Amino acid sequence: MSSPTQKTGHSAEEIAECYLEQQGLTPIERNVYFKTGEIDLVMHDNDTLVFVEVRFRKSSDFGSPAETVTRSKQDKLIRTALLYCQKNKISTPWRIDVVAMTHNPKTAFEINWIPSAITA
Repeated sequence: MSSPTQKTGHSAEEIAECYLEQQGLTPIERNVYFKTGEIDLVMHDNDTLVFVEVRFRKSSDFGSPAETVTRSKQDKLIRTALLYCQKNKISTPWRIDVVAMTHNPKTAFEINWIPSAITA
């Protein structure tokens, strides 16, 4: 059974995935787990594989969701992306994007997509 936080996280991932599809990306997988960490979304942007970290906050009163992607989290995402590529024999270009979301009472959500937010 999922906790309220997990349900909110899954909802945010669904919204992010739909948003990125509207931007032209194609979904591949969701919630990919390795011992090094988790990747929220795996998508294609033309010939580039895109790993997406989704961050959600109810408000940005105490900083933006993007600011919560610490150096430690970035390192885990890079290691996990490399492992994913190795395991799946991927040799195409890839990048790690961040989708930072906050709740906005007027528009439901404010979405900030940051392509290539994390670099190795």
